[in-house]
Amino acid sequence: MPKPDQIPDFPISDDRLHDECGVFGIYRHLDAAAHSALGLHALQHRGQEAAGIVSYDGEHFHSHRALGLVGDNFNSKDVIRTLPGEMAIGHVRYSTTGDTVLRNVQPLFADFKFGGLAIAHNGNLTNAYGLRKALVDRGCIFQSTSDTETFIHLIAISRGANVVERVTDALRQVEGAYSLVAMTREKLIGVRDPMGVRPLVLGQIGESYILASETCALDIIGAEFVRDVEPGELIVIDKKGVHSFRPFVPVATKFCIFEYIYFARPDSNIEGKNVYQVRKDIGAELARESPVDADVVVPVPDSGVPSAIGYAEQSGIPFELGIIRNHYVGRTFIEPTQQIRNLGVKLKHNANALYLKDKRVILIDDSIVRGTTSVKIVDMVRAAGAKEVHMRISSPPISHSCFYGIDTPSSEELMASTHNVEEMAKIIGVDTLAFISYDGLYRAVGEEVRNPVQPQYCDACFSGDYPIRLTDQEAGPSPTQLSLLTERE
Repeated sequence: MPKPDQIPDFPISDDRLHDECGVFGIYRHLDAAAHSALGLHALQHRGQEAAGIVSYDGEHFHSHRALGLVGDNFNSKDVIRTLPGEMAIGHVRYSTTGDTVLRNVQPLFADFKFGGLAIAHNGNLTNAYGLRKALVDRGCIFQSTSDTETFIHLIAISRGANVVERVTDALRQVEGAYSLVAMTREKLIGVRDPMGVRPLVLGQIGESYILASETCALDIIGAEFVRDVEPGELIVIDKKGVHSFRPFVPVATKFCIFEYIYFARPDSNIEGKNVYQVRKDIGAELARESPVDADVVVPVPDSGVPSAIGYAEQSGIPFELGIIRNHYVGRTFIEPTQQIRNLGVKLKHNANALYLKDKRVILIDDSIVRGTTSVKIVDMVRAAGAKEVHMRISSPPISHSCFYGIDTPSSEELMASTHNVEEMAKIIGVDTLAFISYDGLYRAVGEEVRNPVQPQYCDACFSGDYPIRLTDQEAGPSPTQLSLLTERE
């Protein structure tokens, strides 16, 4: 099928959405640093560019931060020995703007009048540019381009009587979507933004408490899930136990629905729902909404697998792994020539031709971003001998950028922002294309329908309905200014 030549070519790794970060914290455990490294390993899917851990041994804070994967930097006893103590917090990072340099790797640490504080953050502050400018005008000196450092300066200038009051004061000045963990000499602190857009959970192992982005980080160390940290809740863990504070005016919650579609690990349980089961339910809804007469259901691995299983079970069409993924290719693979770039999809995916040849194939994927990967996947499936190729997507069309902690291209680069479904099908080269409906998606997460006036979840990347004010964008700083001064985490 013809494809317009104006669609730009991007590296395969760039044609996905990326969550920026994962956070982990543990209080009063003899192997705090080792457990943090394991927890970060479980959260590696949330950020692959850098990792860091800060520990406290009762007298001193210790830090190890590095570029690259957790397993490449925290895989030896020698490294763990440099992080003594019974308290630690950790962070895995995926940057969205600027360079990936060591000064931006978290957790960040600073000495205050009350003592040291380390902080790690997942999300994005939508007023970071304005806050940073005001702080710089006041004389604050920033050492990084991360909006996480804004928290440190706001805490430093606060007149709060203690660290909890200072953190609370800082939180009341920021806008955006975030989960963060912080550590002082005596306390482990966890916070979710008032709408609860980004996830954070509380766990326990023996007498030790854990804060983590997802429950899979609890599972890897044998910890028990206690509960989700609630939207707008500030948790303080110290020698007296767990204390809960509510520093914000209550508002309607807006958990990021894309966590269920793609970002969270399928074995995690978030907001009372198993991610794998939700993805299967999305696939079943897709089968009911957009059936097609075909021979085989094939996922685009790995994120398309649960929805493909759900689609196959609901439709009665056999499920097969018609595409095999190579798990040993990182997103930083160098593609030095156009010829090599054109082969890029085969670095990560290869057709399992025996299950595609002469078949009417239903491809299941989680999303279409720029569409370049979809084009190459479909070409590969057709080259393997498929008679027909039908694509079903387990999210609505992504037509708007995210400003709440997910790396999305500009709206102009999103295929769904400039093309309707029929045009997208022609560009991608499929016989038919269908996305799950809003109501189908909301049914899969346990709602009867999507409330069009007050959506139950944040779905701004589909709908353009941004629940948190985009202060920096409204103020009008240029993209260059924003990229130089702030990075989403």
